[in-house]
Amino acid sequence: MLRLEIDRARFDAHLQKVSADIPGLVPVAKGNGYGLTMDRCVDEALRLGADTLAVGTFAEARRLPERAEGFGKVVVLTPHLAGDPTEGLPIGLFGRVVHTVATAEAAKSLAGKRVIVECRTSLRRHGVGADDLPGLAAALSDVHLEGFALHLPMNRPRGAHPVTEVATWVERLKAAKLPAATIYVSHLSGPEVAGLAQQFPEKTFRARVGTKLWLGDRGALRAKARVLDVEKLARGDRYGYRQRKAPRDGHLIVVAGGTAHGIGLSAPKPVAGLMSRVKVAGEGTLATFNRTLSPFTWAGKQRWFAEPPHMQVSLLWLPAGVEPPAVGAFLDVETRMTTTTFDEIVEV
Repeated sequence: MLRLEIDRARFDAHLQKVSADIPGLVPVAKGNGYGLTMDRCVDEALRLGADTLAVGTFAEARRLPERAEGFGKVVVLTPHLAGDPTEGLPIGLFGRVVHTVATAEAAKSLAGKRVIVECRTSLRRHGVGADDLPGLAAALSDVHLEGFALHLPMNRPRGAHPVTEVATWVERLKAAKLPAATIYVSHLSGPEVAGLAQQFPEKTFRARVGTKLWLGDRGALRAKARVLDVEKLARGDRYGYRQRKAPRDGHLIVVAGGTAHGIGLSAPKPVAGLMSRVKVAGEGTLATFNRTLSPFTWAGKQRWFAEPPHMQVSLLWLPAGVEPPAVGAFLDVETRMTTTTFDEIVEV
């Protein structure tokens, strides 16, 4: 099995610290629940006393457990498009779901619904622009306007001023006489949110927090993979689906965790700096010779895949001279939490 171990005391301390640093935060639960599962994110958010939960899509809102009715609001972050479904929610969530809209047309299609309007920021992902504001009031006349939202970039290159960007949008909304008193923001620190609240005391600023809340202390979360088998190989022995030959004497280690869990899957990542580029180029060169480091660690070293991961297990190559793990032992795994599905989650 692929296991996630949660250091309960350390995890709790981290959640409490983030909650204290960012009063009124809105926990975000989406996708695979940051590796914790959506259900656990719901439970943890309720334990924190959150009155609002944010989910990624309306489909996720429809799959929320019944106890999610403990939130006064469930905000759907992905913008609603005209014609998208709005039905099929659990009974307890009727009237609690708040749709995000990024166009006047989408707002018009949600008459009688609770709505947050996304404003276009330097992220340039979606949102109404400054030029859209004069005609927005009419489009919002038949909805229950809950506020406006600004999703900001995570990186801050020279010249980037996210707090100023939020302040500029607040002034635009005031000038357009758009009445919402609540502004939802993403990727701002607690002090930055507090500063905005001082600058605009008539507004309530709510920070939506996902990665920083759930994964901000990675030391509280440990991924482990169980060893399922150990096979001694001599040089030239064939193994695996692709029947490769062992390059020298060693051991084949079969561990839990494959593509179905997210092991071996990767997404493009930003590369900056000469050393990072050299490292990526080196990894690509090794891959052309079927040499790929796995995320599994044994005896203090990250071990090589013997071949590409299978659906639910991976084969690792361990050279002669390294004592192999026992069947049933657990290896450490370095995983990307947002793409990993665990067989078991335990608190320790």
